[in-house]
Formats: sequence, structure tokens, C-alpha cells
Amino acid sequence: MKKFFFENLGLKIAAVLLSAVLWIFVTSRGQSEISLDAPIEFRNIPAGLEMVNHSMKTINLNIKGQERLIKNVKPADIRVYVDLSKAKKGEGIYYIDRGAIKLPHAIIVTNIYPSSIKVTVEETISKTVKVLPMVIGEPEKGYFVKSVDVVPQYVVIEGVRSEVIKIGNVKTEPIDISAFTESFSQELKIDLTGRNVRSKINDVIVKVVIGARGK
Repeated sequence: MKKFFFENLGLKIAAVLLSAVLWIFVTSRGQSEISLDAPIEFRNIPAGLEMVNHSMKTINLNIKGQERLIKNVKPADIRVYVDLSKAKKGEGIYYIDRGAIKLPHAIIVTNIYPSSIKVTVEETISKTVKVLPMVIGEPEKGYFVKSVDVVPQYVVIEGVRSEVIKIGNVKTEPIDISAFTESFSQELKIDLTGRNVRSKINDVIVKVVIGARGK
């Protein structure tokens, strides 16, 4: 038996190596590699915190696979997740885990750049603020505005501490009362444009009471 295994040992080793080379050649045929920028998605942000800034919006990936498959891959087909479950208030560095990159079938990642990103997280707070109705224009000649009320008068806003503490009140979207001769009520949205905060109530009722002069 030993004689069988060791007879022409050099030829047998050469045959095995040749088979391995042929297998690599066959399996690598038609392989292609491309580079693309994939969007980053953040998840598992702890309760009471929220992200306010991050250094990158996309990650550059080198991906490899059969040419017939990879030529159809688009950034939207890839998901790059960053887990913030261990995030703490302030700036932190978070690494891109290959296991958190979701790719189409039979596609692999060969390189990630950059391999980490900076994320700034702040405490979330809430605050009660007054709602100011934005009334523009003037009623018809001979009429005037007796009063303007808003329901509710106060709303609760929430967001990152650095933004919320700056806000003393919120305004409604504008309402034009030009040429009005009688009282009316209208539902208006709260205007938070340009502010990184949210309101638990998005719509309020503005009541405008119009009276006739001399009466």
C-alpha cells in the first residue's frame, strides 16, 4: 500500500497542483470588480438620543462577482448599516462592519473606504412653547380685527437639546385676511421650517374675529 502512495509521488503532487490551478482559473473566469458609493443607514439609536451630524453620507465599496451579475448592481441594491446601539452623547467613531453590509446574491466586498465614520449624538429633550398665529393683510375698508386666537395656545416640541433650548415660541403658516368682512376659523400648520425639531401637534385652529367700525 505504501508503495502505491509513494510511487511517482512527484507526478501525483504536480497533478494535484495542476487541478487546483485549473479550478481557480475556471471559477475566476468572468469575474469582475467595480467601485461604487453606497448610502449609509443608521439604526438602533438609543432612546433619548438622536444623531445630529455624521462625517460621511456614503461609503466607497469595491465589490466583486460574476460579470453578468455585477454589471447590473446599483447603489440602491446595497445596504450599509451603522449600528448606534452603544452610542453615547457626544462625538464617536463607528466602524463599518462587513457583516452589516447587505449585498445582492453572489457579490462580495473586497474593500471598504473609509472603514469608519464620525457620528455626533445629542440628548433629546421636549419643551412646551407658545403658538403665535401669523396673520397678514388688512380686512375690507370699514372693518378691523377684534381678536386673533389660536387653539391650542401651546404645543410640545422635541429635538436635540442644542436646538430646543433656543426656541421660545413657534409660528403658524401665514394666513391672509385681506378683504375679509366677517369672522372665521381656519386650520393652519405649525411652521418649523429650518429647525431641527418636531412638534407632537402639527395643526392648530386660528380664530379671527372681525368687526365693523362704528358698531
